[in-house]
Amino acid sequence: MVTESKFINKKKEVLLDVSGVTFADVIAVARFDAKVSISPSATTAMNTSRKFIEDYAAGGVPVYGVSTGFGALANLHIDVKDRIQLQKSLIRSHAAGVGPAVEREVVRALMFLRLRTMTSGRTGVRVALAQTYVDYLNAGITPIVPEFGSLGCSGDLAPLSHCALAMMGEGSVHDNSGKEISAIDAMKAAGISPIELEAKEGLALINGTDGMLGMLIMACADLSDLCTVADITAAMSIEGLLGTDRVYAPELHAPLRPQLGQEISAANLFALLKDSGIVASHLNDTSMVQDAYSLRCAPQVAGAVRDTIDHALTIAGRELQSAIDNPVVLPDGRVQSNGNFHGAPVAYVLDFLAIAAADLGSIAERRTDRALDKNRSNGLPPFLANDPGVDSGLMIAQYTQASLVSENKRLASPASVDSIPSSAMQEDHVSMGWNAARKLRKVIENLTRILAIELVTAGRAIEFRSGLQPAPATAAVLKTLRTVVPGIGPDRFLSPELEDAVTLVHSGKVIEAAKSVVKELR
Repeated sequence: MVTESKFINKKKEVLLDVSGVTFADVIAVARFDAKVSISPSATTAMNTSRKFIEDYAAGGVPVYGVSTGFGALANLHIDVKDRIQLQKSLIRSHAAGVGPAVEREVVRALMFLRLRTMTSGRTGVRVALAQTYVDYLNAGITPIVPEFGSLGCSGDLAPLSHCALAMMGEGSVHDNSGKEISAIDAMKAAGISPIELEAKEGLALINGTDGMLGMLIMACADLSDLCTVADITAAMSIEGLLGTDRVYAPELHAPLRPQLGQEISAANLFALLKDSGIVASHLNDTSMVQDAYSLRCAPQVAGAVRDTIDHALTIAGRELQSAIDNPVVLPDGRVQSNGNFHGAPVAYVLDFLAIAAADLGSIAERRTDRALDKNRSNGLPPFLANDPGVDSGLMIAQYTQASLVSENKRLASPASVDSIPSSAMQEDHVSMGWNAARKLRKVIENLTRILAIELVTAGRAIEFRSGLQPAPATAAVLKTLRTVVPGIGPDRFLSPELEDAVTLVHSGKVIEAAKSVVKELR
């Protein structure tokens, strides 16, 4: 199962070696500006493969991307004198994205993962080119990469081309302070020389699944945390709605249904609700035989999300070990065309995660709605209002949550089932993996908000159970929530409070509060 160690991201330095990198390395560079360096073994591997490319470039044997055109133009021979221009023209023409710039962390992950492939010794690029990427990352310079342009096949061509263009000293970037300036000015300020592309190098910079893979790795890290948050907010909703903890007992899960994610979420809920005075208050009430599905089946849903993350991490781990380029330089010196740039494996799990995340938000919204409905809330005031009628309480917070859930359902429609042929039908089936990754980021952003609204709702519901004490773990979370969001009272301007709750969830402090009591929380 997903473990926190897979996403440890406090590294200050990452060494690129032929043995590869870890998920934690990707996150350290993308989000925490870890410094990057190239190992001696990687340098040797690059020099070896480069010699093969230089031999082909000097000879007369047609080699795709070295002495021929690209895509549907692959049958055109390129004279020796035009081959450097061939590489430059490739980057300039393929840097054709449009739309707003994608997030800094996405571009840094994209660059780092392409650099990782260079250092595998299978692309045939010079060490100097790889070092330029290292220098960019270490200087905190971020090429401006437009959101739209990749079909997720032949790699993330347009996004990677915008990065490569910056290495040539062309196009625009954000400097370390976030200011938009020309690439050449940023390079001059950082003491980086523009790269002059040589044989095959332009092609080697853009034929990879690096963008979608980087977003997949970060999504798995984020969604793993949100599964824990969902267990916490579910536990709080269970208390607020006078639910039972008996259905989360260990003997009802692994022995009867050995789904690993379900076992973890059930254990989380059982531990979070331990010693709850609220739960204990109605243990012998025979009128409360079974809780609604949104409470009783919380570990089955959140657990299935956990299992989906594990599957996605398996695919991401394989992709992280891959050297994706076309053509690729084999150890015996052959330069061989292939189709490994096709993003289908990554695209499918990106879509699968969006489906799972959307459903996790959907069940959370049902718990919120139940807490606000006086007919189903076991005695709570309508909409958790301080003075129902005069006050509307959290009525419209649920509207907002429902809107987010609805959008996530729409975004859960898979991108990978679509394909639009390109390059004069040479590239006649594409993965749309980049699109799948972009919408997954939005789904996760929405899910964070959905869970934050459940947190606010469940916290208020617990406080309405006057005279009853919540579990130590949920009490710790509620205390943390109250540092940024006030409790029961007359109607207030609600939007800032909800935004503060979102920030609290995103900060990790909700999990930290719960773990202060339940050390084994996963």
